[in-house]
Amino acid sequence: MAERLRAGGGGARAIAVALAALLWLAVPPPPASAAIKLDLSYVDTGSPAYKRFRDWVDAAVAGRPGYGFSPADAVYLYRISGKQHYCEFAVGQIDRQVAAAEAAIAAGERPAVAGDSYLEAGPMIGALALGYDLCAAFTDEAQRARWRAYAERTLANIWDPPAARWGDRAYPWSGWGTDNPGNNYYYSFLEATMSWALAADDAAWLARLRERLLPALSAYVAALPGGGSREGTGYGTAQMRLFALYRLWRDSTGEDLAAANGHLDDTIRFWVHATVPDFTQFAPLGDQARVSQPEIYDYQRRLMLEARALTRDADVRDQATWWLSKIPLQRMTHGFNARYDLLPAGKGGHAPAERDYVASGTGRVFARTGWTRDATWLAFTAGPYSESHAHQDQGGFMLYRGGWLAVTENIWTRSGIQQGTEVHNVLRFERDGAVLPQREGTTSTMTADRGPDGALTVKADLTPAYGAGSAVRAWTRELRFASDGRLQVIDRYAVAAGTRAVFQLDVPQQPVVDGREARAGALRLRVLSPESARLGVHDWRSTDAGEFRSGWRIDVEADAGETGEFRVEIDSGG
Repeated sequence: MAERLRAGGGGARAIAVALAALLWLAVPPPPASAAIKLDLSYVDTGSPAYKRFRDWVDAAVAGRPGYGFSPADAVYLYRISGKQHYCEFAVGQIDRQVAAAEAAIAAGERPAVAGDSYLEAGPMIGALALGYDLCAAFTDEAQRARWRAYAERTLANIWDPPAARWGDRAYPWSGWGTDNPGNNYYYSFLEATMSWALAADDAAWLARLRERLLPALSAYVAALPGGGSREGTGYGTAQMRLFALYRLWRDSTGEDLAAANGHLDDTIRFWVHATVPDFTQFAPLGDQARVSQPEIYDYQRRLMLEARALTRDADVRDQATWWLSKIPLQRMTHGFNARYDLLPAGKGGHAPAERDYVASGTGRVFARTGWTRDATWLAFTAGPYSESHAHQDQGGFMLYRGGWLAVTENIWTRSGIQQGTEVHNVLRFERDGAVLPQREGTTSTMTADRGPDGALTVKADLTPAYGAGSAVRAWTRELRFASDGRLQVIDRYAVAAGTRAVFQLDVPQQPVVDGREARAGALRLRVLSPESARLGVHDWRSTDAGEFRSGWRIDVEADAGETGEFRVEIDSGG
């Protein structure tokens, strides 16, 4: 084929177009006009945030790109400044991505965009789409043909996994996340699809978005009253990307996906309540794979900035403003997030009036004794367990006052992905020496009410978490969180013969046991019943010092029996 092209003439452009058709697909001609519309009127070009963003891009243009640099940043800066060298640079970067993909395909391999089940397809194709559309004047027809072929093949592979192919080789894949609008992969796939559909003004992809992908997404998040993500607060932070797509779609089409349901506003409320009183950390729910410690980072800041930019509710916007003013990060710590600091954080704002928050769609309750930094804070879980990055923490709780008092052992691990019941503050059920797991695909239930004495009472049925036919016949947990921060936990259970229940509490400081009491730092645990209770301490480093870097677990055991009750009082020192 290459020899025939050389013999036939027509120049480099004809060769490039023909080669693209050979390696990829037959594609339609480019659109006559740009379709991506970005409302950047919020950008203050005299602000320190803008200077940091400009310096970040200028360093890349000068040949010193920082970690995670994307040509999308250069396209944005072109749109803001009008300086064409930013588009010229972005086009060169994008073309290198496409050329690398073409080389991989010619060698019979998959390109980088297919790596990790297409997880990075969103930012990669998203950047290409921005350059294709907004920097169209700086591309030629041959480039556009190659870029279209690459983008179209990527999307075809994502949404039809069994038929996926690169060049003349089949590369089917699992399709992980393509049918789950609650999964972080879905947001990446949606970013790639939406960005390209708008950039190419592609009727077929736009129809797929409007008729299938976006309705499925809206239906899913509408069923999450209280906001947040069932993946937890680690992977769930990927909703920052979802909210960015809401802005892209609104600016380009006028359709406001964020206003279609209450999820976005509720997610602002969720994160305000899920953040501990001194604003340094958040509830570590689910896998914490980036870092095990749930410290406020750029991603949480970006999520709140994105949500604040979209909400139509002035009260909710003020809560977002207040939260942004309280967290330690008053600017992004890494350059690849600098663009999002252009979104306004506002000034002032106010704390919520309520001290409790129930997110029933994800099965979370947050409560605190007040909105001062020295308040005692509680988190509790009872609801759907349906995502792979979620944990077996149904019935689990956490306490914070000036630092962690009781918290999942997962945050002291190297990996941040210890999911089992043994690392959470739940009843641990054991049979024949093995810990009985909670089952994915189950839903526990709960109610939460604040009484006239100011105490919050949470009642949960955790029995469903163990699935039908389990040796755990019944387990209910009641929490009474007093206005002074004291917590009483009442567990009632029924198990099959040969099964035992252990009340467990993970703490960051080494406990000292005295009869039916234990102290761990400022926390005091007292077993009210049964009178036969025996307390023990497990040093997590003895399990695996390489994985469990710190932390202890207080185990409360009782005499064997098929039914039983634990009644435990925990004083937070408040």
